[in-house]
Amino acid sequence: MSEAINKHKQWQGKIEVISRASINTREELAIAYTPGVAEPCLEIQRDESLAYEYTRKGNLVAVITDGTAVLGLGDIGPSAGMPVMEGKCALFKRFADVDAFPICVDTKDPAEIVDVIAKISKSFGGINLEDISAPRCFEIETELQKRCDIPIFHDDQHGTAIITAAGLLNAVRLTGKKMGQLKIAISGAGAAGISIARLFLQMGFGDIILCGSKGAIYDGAPYINEVQQEMSLLTNKDKITGSLADIMVGADVFVGVSKPGVVTEDMVKSMAAAPIIFAMSNPVPEIMPDLAKAAGATVVGTGRSDFPNQVNNVLVFPGFFKGLLSVRATCVTDGMKEAAARGLAAVIQESELRPDYVLPDAFDPRVAGVVAAAVAEEAVRAGVHRINFLPAHDQPAANR
Repeated sequence: MSEAINKHKQWQGKIEVISRASINTREELAIAYTPGVAEPCLEIQRDESLAYEYTRKGNLVAVITDGTAVLGLGDIGPSAGMPVMEGKCALFKRFADVDAFPICVDTKDPAEIVDVIAKISKSFGGINLEDISAPRCFEIETELQKRCDIPIFHDDQHGTAIITAAGLLNAVRLTGKKMGQLKIAISGAGAAGISIARLFLQMGFGDIILCGSKGAIYDGAPYINEVQQEMSLLTNKDKITGSLADIMVGADVFVGVSKPGVVTEDMVKSMAAAPIIFAMSNPVPEIMPDLAKAAGATVVGTGRSDFPNQVNNVLVFPGFFKGLLSVRATCVTDGMKEAAARGLAAVIQESELRPDYVLPDAFDPRVAGVVAAAVAEEAVRAGVHRINFLPAHDQPAANR
């Protein structure tokens, strides 16, 4: 067996429930459970917001999947997705001291998924959607935002967009390229690619061209879905058609959230001077870093931990939810995503920037606190908070 199989068999799950209450005497039992527990129940009945005071709701996130787009494995089903959801929960605890619980839903019907999540949402302070296929994930997130009074965050979309935007901010600083004047080619027009494009547009990076499996996304293309058609009206201002190779000609930036090996050295050579490459297909990127650098790339990032500039969502979601929970946010806003990206980028000082260091290391103890503060401050500014508490820039509990 591989080491991963051996460890998972040994662990028999990566998380467990630990009681925060001492229950060693009859008196303690009576306080934690009946009859004493009736008192907080009645208080919450009178004022539902007290659930944040008397229960773990204020630090509890549900990590939910239907198993339709698990990592690079595709539609493997809810049970097979459980190891990933457990792993995500372990990362929440390790990097931000946020408690998270994995929930795998056995249906592919978007309406049913929405209904299930909405009906259990009162137990949680936030919902992290995970590994749900596009374009269903857009509908599910949108409907949940309407029905729930807690933040809904699809990490495959927004976490990926935030970390990529942070990396690009620093790559632009390093290369001296001009914000607003970049030509950006994105390979992959699903959940991650579209969310990245939306955040890039919001932050004013420049013109973006999305490319799906059948070619460039442009207004009226016969092979695009409704969400892609919406994006075609906001991107690809020159209405470039053709393949990925065609849209990469003269591009300053390539972002890959698609398939292994779809980018060649010649395609990198066709880009503008000092090209920036974020090739994030996992475990094999769209182009390997050594090939991209040999072809002239200045900055190269991948999703892998064995190369510099790892584009790893663990730099985003623990701190992002820590910030949401710290002010008991009611929703996620576009402003929070931008604030998180800018905060994360700023972790690396100007003097520290170099081609192999445009993103912090996953174990950098500063990251979660910086991201949390940025998100919390923006939530307060936008008026989508229940309390005004802002988190300190401290290390997660595991490091204290």
